[in-house]
Amino acid sequence: MAKAKKQNNKRHILWRYMVVVGFMLLFSLAIVWNMFKLTVVQAPLWNKKAHTVLDSIMYTNPERGKLLADNGTELAANLEYYIARVDWLSQGISTDTLKKYIGPLCDSLAAFDSSRTPAQWREKITNDRQAILDAANPADKKQKPRYKHSYRLFPQLLTHREYERLHSFPFFRKPKNESGFYCEKVPLRKKPYGSMAARSIGNLDSTRSHGISGLERALDTLLYGKPGIARHLQLTNAIVPVESVPAVKGYDITTTINVQLQDIVEHELNDMCIETGAEWGTCVLMEVATGDIKAISNLKRSEDDPNVYVEGINYAVLGFEPGSVVKTISMMVALEDGIVTDIEKPWVTGSSWAYAGGNPITDSHGGATRTARQIIETSSNIGMAKIITQKYGSNPPAFKARLEEMGFFEPFHLGIAGEQTPEFSNADVKDGGRVVLSRQAYGYGTRIPPLCTLAMYNAIANDGKYVRPRLFTKLSREGEPDSIIPVTYIRKQVCSPENAAKLRLMLHDVVWGDHGTARHWVQDDNVEIAGKTGTAFEVVNGKYGARKRLAFCGFFPYEKPKYSCIVLMLGADRGAGASSGLVMKNIACKMYAHGLLGDAPDYANAGKDKNGKKADDKKKEDSKPYPTLFASMGDSKNNRLQRSLNLGSAHRFARPTRVESGVPNVIGLDIREAIRILEKSGLRVSISGSGMVVSQSLSAGSHFARGERINLKLRNS
Repeated sequence: MAKAKKQNNKRHILWRYMVVVGFMLLFSLAIVWNMFKLTVVQAPLWNKKAHTVLDSIMYTNPERGKLLADNGTELAANLEYYIARVDWLSQGISTDTLKKYIGPLCDSLAAFDSSRTPAQWREKITNDRQAILDAANPADKKQKPRYKHSYRLFPQLLTHREYERLHSFPFFRKPKNESGFYCEKVPLRKKPYGSMAARSIGNLDSTRSHGISGLERALDTLLYGKPGIARHLQLTNAIVPVESVPAVKGYDITTTINVQLQDIVEHELNDMCIETGAEWGTCVLMEVATGDIKAISNLKRSEDDPNVYVEGINYAVLGFEPGSVVKTISMMVALEDGIVTDIEKPWVTGSSWAYAGGNPITDSHGGATRTARQIIETSSNIGMAKIITQKYGSNPPAFKARLEEMGFFEPFHLGIAGEQTPEFSNADVKDGGRVVLSRQAYGYGTRIPPLCTLAMYNAIANDGKYVRPRLFTKLSREGEPDSIIPVTYIRKQVCSPENAAKLRLMLHDVVWGDHGTARHWVQDDNVEIAGKTGTAFEVVNGKYGARKRLAFCGFFPYEKPKYSCIVLMLGADRGAGASSGLVMKNIACKMYAHGLLGDAPDYANAGKDKNGKKADDKKKEDSKPYPTLFASMGDSKNNRLQRSLNLGSAHRFARPTRVESGVPNVIGLDIREAIRILEKSGLRVSISGSGMVVSQSLSAGSHFARGERINLKLRNS
């Protein structure tokens, strides 16, 4: 009985064993079959998929080229910034380790960022770390853990120098798995000069790869470079990308912008906008011989603060009714076509003239007759209309055709997005073209970008050579020049040198003549300026509004013009000469004072006559006064400078009072020393004007947050 029972158990065990073995065999067969299917039956399919991954191409972004000023300084460049982070869940960080280092660490952090004291840093780090640990290990085991490894130490981005300083702290010098410290790289396109010419320079898209405005957009294909090609490589335990064709860095592009001139232009335009309450203003400064745009500024009233002006759209390339500045261009046509042969010959003008059934044209100053020269000097609407309609009244579209022949409508391809060309009505006689023509002659019924007007005035200053304005001169890569962009001409001669000389004389009369419209505001003994005022009403909903656009366009110095300039403002509370004209005068005077017109002021000869002798007491009031010299250097250096320049009288700012904490006091220092002190303290500096610091937006000794911006106002005298 017992034996039979034993036999029965053995059979049951064997049966179970056979079942288990059977399942194992079936499982093994399934594995073998799947291996066979994958390696033999489906081999082509999987090989194809593998090749698809391995043969796939990845494109790597190239380094974007720099935009440079005319002297090679950077206007826009790629810089790497850092976000400082600590991973409090790193295995190497223990509570004991942190307790050991937290005292020195918080002292170092307070020295790095003075917005918190060491005690406040200790409290913040301790509380924040505990909150992260609690979230990762909740007391309620049913609650899902939340892992927040990335703890940001500072809200602001850090420079490479700041990152290196932070990494030198004893606790952060440890390996990442022990300290948890690491930094994320953040590539940014930075403009070292801030808002200076920012609109003309332009901006990038959200990927920081391609330009969306300004030169960044217009020259994007050159700045972007060529993407690299990377393929996947099979390693033992991973597939990694390997670059097979390296990316080619974009071109560095040297622009025509001069940083010093740009600062002068922006400063003067901004001051006049504030003084006159203008809605917006634009100014372009161009080199006569080359057409190089040395400075371009577009300012508009801030929506947040009506007393602050910020970089606006590029008004310089947008079309507006120009007003009387176009009379000079009309006079050029008249001289070239022989309508005017003698600029001293009188034309019957009067104070009112009805033409072709239109509303009478009026002149504010009146007068029975005026010579062609006086028509420009006094800005006579009637005179200019009579001159142009004498030839083109029977065929108004021919006036536009004549300007087209002169190259007036050709695009500049300057590199500024949104660039427009002049617009003139093409109405025939039967469609009221004669009336339209009479208005076009003095600047109405047209839409002309300020830059187009400036280019024509530049041709007048350049003996009739109609040079094409340009904003960049050279392409280079890795510091080596690749291409030089030459000076080009829209027309080699838009007018004869003789007629250009006549036009220059007329424009000189506008400023220096007894009846010139700009005589009260643009004259200066140091820089002789010639130019033309212009006024046009703003068009609102198809009708003329109350606000005026006020223009002044001209060149300087008069005898040998080196620079041409146009200023246009909307809504200033005074006339064109007293607003736009005064901006141009201030720019020219400041350039003269800085020695940028080839005739620098001689401090050593100040107060002396032409023979170098001191003027006697009776003539002191007629001699030039001794200049005021501001300096922040010590007494010995100041005295040595005074002796070297033979200054009879000089004074300097006293050294600023030292503050123990908070914002440093930099009033009275030169800009280099002021920037060094402020940036060392952790402040970001922006400036306006030139010379010495006369005011600072954050008061000395006040509390500040690291990375906060401070505005400095500079002045030479």
